[in-house]
Amino acid sequence: MSSLSDVGNLMHLYLDEIDPGEGTDAPEFLIKASAHLLNQKGGRNWIPVIVKETGEDKYQVIGNSFIYAVVEAAGLERVWCIITDGSDETVEVTKILAGEEIPKINLSKASRDEIKSALEYLVKQPDSVLKTVKTAIATNRIDEAPRQYWKTLDPIVDLKCGITKGTKLNALKQVFYLTPQPTPDITTDTGTDTLKTMSMADLKVMAKKQGITGISKMKKDELVKALTKLSK
Repeated sequence: MSSLSDVGNLMHLYLDEIDPGEGTDAPEFLIKASAHLLNQKGGRNWIPVIVKETGEDKYQVIGNSFIYAVVEAAGLERVWCIITDGSDETVEVTKILAGEEIPKINLSKASRDEIKSALEYLVKQPDSVLKTVKTAIATNRIDEAPRQYWKTLDPIVDLKCGITKGTKLNALKQVFYLTPQPTPDITTDTGTDTLKTMSMADLKVMAKKQGITGISKMKKDELVKALTKLSK
């Protein structure tokens, strides 16, 4: 069984000791053709598989799954691996660095350049549902919006930047996540644009704190108007 001193080490492990984990979705042709080449060129995987220990002499692939699949297809008994500490943080970083997962950025705090690069990445994907979105417009409107209060990505639809509900909005979840700040208690901390992007539930909470009556009968535009008056 490997010890803590093995973490970070390169080890030549038997394939039957390794669980392939989630595996790879690489085409069978690439796996078999690469396996044939590997056998022709000495049978050593110079790029190691990344594994975590799961028990005594038992491991699981957490990165470079394609290489594991190639070595297995090549019929080799052993594969060169790097041992990691197996923590959730290590697994996440490993999968991202291996190109097996897409990194996400915090839209609540992201810079304009980060938003722009994330949108451009999505737009340029083959058969992207966002291919008609003008990234410059979408970037500016999202950047200028009060996204620090957003609990979901739904307010983006109200920005009228070409991103509508459904598949287009869902596509953004590939690259963005949110860590919203608490909704402000007083309207002087907000403006009309901020209020428009808030949910009805948040607007009603704010209105109650401001002592506004008749809230249950108000539509969103009416709530925004009432709260905006208080901030002036």
